[in-house]
Amino acid sequence: MDIIQILRQDYQRFPDNQTYSIYASDVFFQDPLNRFRGVERYKQMINFINTWFIAVKMDLHDIRQEGDTIKTEWTLSWNTPLPWKPRIAIPGWSELHLNPQGLIDSHVDYWNCSRLDVVKQHFGSGKG
Repeated sequence: MDIIQILRQDYQRFPDNQTYSIYASDVFFQDPLNRFRGVERYKQMINFINTWFIAVKMDLHDIRQEGDTIKTEWTLSWNTPLPWKPRIAIPGWSELHLNPQGLIDSHVDYWNCSRLDVVKQHFGSGKG
Protein backbone atom coordinates (compact mmCIF):
# COMPACT_ATOMS: atom_id res chain seq x y z
CA MET A 1 0.00 0.00 0.00
CA ASP A 2 1.43 3.38 -0.90
CA ILE A 3 1.56 6.39 1.40
CA ILE A 4 -1.36 8.15 -0.33
CA GLN A 5 -3.63 5.14 0.30
CA ILE A 6 -2.45 4.95 3.92
CA LEU A 7 -3.14 8.66 4.45
CA ARG A 8 -6.61 8.35 2.90
CA GLN A 9 -7.43 5.56 5.35
CA ASP A 10 -5.94 7.47 8.30
CA TYR A 11 -8.02 10.56 7.49
CA GLN A 12 -11.15 8.40 7.17
CA ARG A 13 -10.77 6.91 10.66
CA PHE A 14 -9.10 9.93 12.35
CA PRO A 15 -8.25 10.10 15.22
CA ASP A 16 -8.47 6.32 15.73
CA ASN A 17 -5.81 3.81 14.69
CA GLN A 18 -3.45 6.19 12.94
CA THR A 19 -0.47 4.75 11.03
CA TYR A 20 2.43 6.27 12.94
CA SER A 21 4.97 4.08 11.11
CA ILE A 22 4.75 6.44 8.09
CA TYR A 23 6.32 9.22 10.20
CA ALA A 24 10.03 9.70 10.89
CA SER A 25 10.84 9.39 14.60
CA ASP A 26 11.91 13.06 14.69
CA VAL A 27 9.02 14.37 12.55
CA PHE A 28 8.48 18.13 12.74
CA PHE A 29 4.86 19.14 13.36
CA GLN A 30 3.30 22.59 13.32
CA ASP A 31 -0.23 23.98 13.32
CA PRO A 32 -1.65 27.30 14.56
CA LEU A 33 -1.57 26.01 18.17
CA ASN A 34 1.41 23.64 18.33
CA ARG A 35 5.01 23.35 17.21
CA PHE A 36 7.13 20.37 18.20
CA ARG A 37 9.34 17.55 16.99
CA GLY A 38 8.92 13.80 17.47
CA VAL A 39 6.44 11.08 16.59
CA GLU A 40 5.81 10.31 20.29
CA ARG A 41 4.68 13.90 20.87
CA TYR A 42 2.52 13.63 17.74
CA LYS A 43 0.87 10.49 19.17
CA GLN A 44 0.18 12.39 22.42
CA MET A 45 -1.53 15.21 20.53
CA ILE A 46 -3.76 12.77 18.61
CA ASN A 47 -4.56 10.94 21.87
CA PHE A 48 -5.55 14.28 23.45
CA ILE A 49 -7.97 14.95 20.57
CA ASN A 50 -9.39 11.44 20.84
CA THR A 51 -9.81 11.71 24.62
CA TRP A 52 -11.28 15.19 25.04
CA PHE A 53 -13.33 15.90 21.91
CA ILE A 54 -16.60 14.25 20.87
CA ALA A 55 -17.49 12.84 17.42
CA VAL A 56 -14.22 13.89 15.82
CA LYS A 57 -14.30 13.76 12.03
CA MET A 58 -11.67 14.57 9.41
CA ASP A 59 -13.18 15.05 5.95
CA LEU A 60 -10.52 14.73 3.27
CA HIS A 61 -11.37 16.89 0.25
CA ASP A 62 -8.18 16.44 -1.78
CA ILE A 63 -4.82 14.72 -1.59
CA ARG A 64 -2.01 14.99 -4.11
CA GLN A 65 1.69 14.30 -4.27
CA GLU A 66 4.30 16.25 -6.19
CA GLY A 67 7.76 14.80 -5.75
CA ASP A 68 8.55 14.57 -2.04
CA THR A 69 5.64 16.81 -0.99
CA ILE A 70 2.07 15.69 -0.26
CA LYS A 71 -0.68 18.28 0.10
CA THR A 72 -4.03 17.46 1.67
CA GLU A 73 -7.14 19.63 1.97
CA TRP A 74 -9.57 18.80 4.76
CA THR A 75 -12.13 19.92 7.30
CA LEU A 76 -11.64 18.84 10.92
CA SER A 77 -14.79 18.91 13.04
CA TRP A 78 -15.83 17.84 16.53
CA ASN A 79 -18.18 18.62 19.40
CA THR A 80 -16.56 20.36 22.31
CA PRO A 81 -17.35 18.88 25.76
CA LEU A 82 -19.15 22.01 26.98
CA PRO A 83 -22.71 21.66 28.32
CA TRP A 84 -24.20 22.80 24.97
CA LYS A 85 -21.70 20.64 22.97
CA PRO A 86 -21.07 23.07 20.09
CA ARG A 87 -19.98 21.60 16.74
CA ILE A 88 -16.66 23.13 15.70
CA ALA A 89 -15.27 23.00 12.15
CA ILE A 90 -11.82 24.00 10.94
CA PRO A 91 -11.19 23.94 7.20
CA GLY A 92 -7.55 23.72 6.29
CA TRP A 93 -4.72 22.02 4.50
CA SER A 94 -1.55 20.12 5.32
CA GLU A 95 1.83 20.03 3.66
CA LEU A 96 3.72 16.82 4.32
CA HIS A 97 7.36 16.36 3.32
CA LEU A 98 8.89 12.93 2.72
CA ASN A 99 12.49 12.11 3.60
CA PRO A 100 14.68 9.90 1.32
CA GLN A 101 13.32 6.80 3.11
CA GLY A 102 9.76 7.77 2.16
CA LEU A 103 8.76 8.71 5.72
CA ILE A 104 7.00 11.96 6.63
CA ASP A 105 9.62 14.17 8.28
CA SER A 106 7.55 17.38 8.29
CA HIS A 107 3.79 17.86 8.77
CA VAL A 108 2.58 21.46 8.74
CA ASP A 109 -1.14 22.25 9.08
CA TYR A 110 -2.69 25.53 7.97
CA TRP A 111 -6.18 26.75 8.85
CA ASN A 112 -8.52 28.63 6.51
CA CYS A 113 -9.82 30.50 9.56
CA SER A 114 -8.33 32.33 12.52
CA ARG A 115 -7.99 31.02 16.05
CA LEU A 116 -10.57 33.67 17.03
CA ASP A 117 -13.02 32.22 14.47
CA VAL A 118 -12.64 28.84 16.19
CA VAL A 119 -13.29 30.37 19.63
CA LYS A 120 -16.37 32.17 18.30
CA GLN A 121 -17.82 28.86 17.06
CA HIS A 122 -18.08 27.75 20.69
CA PHE A 123 -20.56 30.55 21.32
CA GLY A 124 -22.60 30.47 18.11
CA SER A 125 -21.04 33.41 16.34
CA GLY A 126 -18.52 31.56 14.19
CA LYS A 127 -18.66 29.69 10.92
CA GLY A 128 -19.34 25.99 10.91
